[in-house]
Amino acid sequence: MRHKVGHRKLQRTSSHRKALLRNMAAALIKHEQITTTTPKARELAPYVEKLITLGKRGGLSNRRLAHTRLLDDAQLVKLFDVLAPRYAARAGGYTRVVKAGIRASDAAPIAVIELVDRDVSAKGQDSGPVMTDEE
Repeated sequence: MRHKVGHRKLQRTSSHRKALLRNMAAALIKHEQITTTTPKARELAPYVEKLITLGKRGGLSNRRLAHTRLLDDAQLVKLFDVLAPRYAARAGGYTRVVKAGIRASDAAPIAVIELVDRDVSAKGQDSGPVMTDEE
């Protein structure tokens, strides 16, 4: 029995799990919507909610705490300058997890995790090389 045990291990070592959540949080802040497996999305939601709360509180110490959990300077600026004012009037519940079916290759449950009141134009922004007509 797993009574009083905190989070899912996600079949990873603690350092791998920490890096996974860090990278997924940075991706979610950057694109404001990502697709992943349902267990990963459910673990990511409180992680990002706490980051947004730190952003709302503001101040140097909270910025440093958020930096230790995020380690992405560009997304840290977006967290404090864009997302914190956007959610200033909201008392929690900044993320939404929507089930999106089953992955065909391994039958893993897939979910879309997104920020509530997200900026639709942020999806896919700077996510790889841009294909031009010349190539």
